Amino acid sequence: MATTARDTQSLSGRLPHEDEKANANQLRQVLAAARVRTGPSDDDESVRLQVVADDGKPATIALHRSLSGLLMEMLRVIGDGDAVTLVPVHKQLSTQQAADLLNVSRPHLTKLLDRGDIRHEKVGRHRRVKAKDLFDYKDSKARERDEALAELAAIDADLI
Repeated sequence: MATTARDTQSLSGRLPHEDEKANANQLRQVLAAARVRTGPSDDDESVRLQVVADDGKPATIALHRSLSGLLMEMLRVIGDGDAVTLVPVHKQLSTQQAADLLNVSRPHLTKLLDRGDIRHEKVGRHRRVKAKDLFDYKDSKARERDEALAELAAIDADLI
């Protein structure tokens, strides 16, 4: 029996049920066990899965390492009972959506936009932030934190 979109309820906006968590954990284990090296470097690692189509014919699917890693991370989060939201990098976000993704208040995000810390566009009276620009800002802040922590660790090591 095939499952169609109208037969399923989206995970968007809700936490996964127990059976969904179990399915996610099971699939993550299958993906982890299926990882094989196809070449001399780690970049050549892929996952090969054999699936059975609706017509009963088996098909082999090779997932690139980056795609299998992304799927495994998503399945880990769902398996832990948390919700997952996928945001395409070219999506235009409202200030509230952007603030939610940064886990800051909308007024604080507005200050970041006004200072020019995050690129944005004005659409009429409203500001829109590309998800890519938001993720670039988030990554740059993480790098700054890591560098500051490394500097503090070096200073601490000198004192010992």
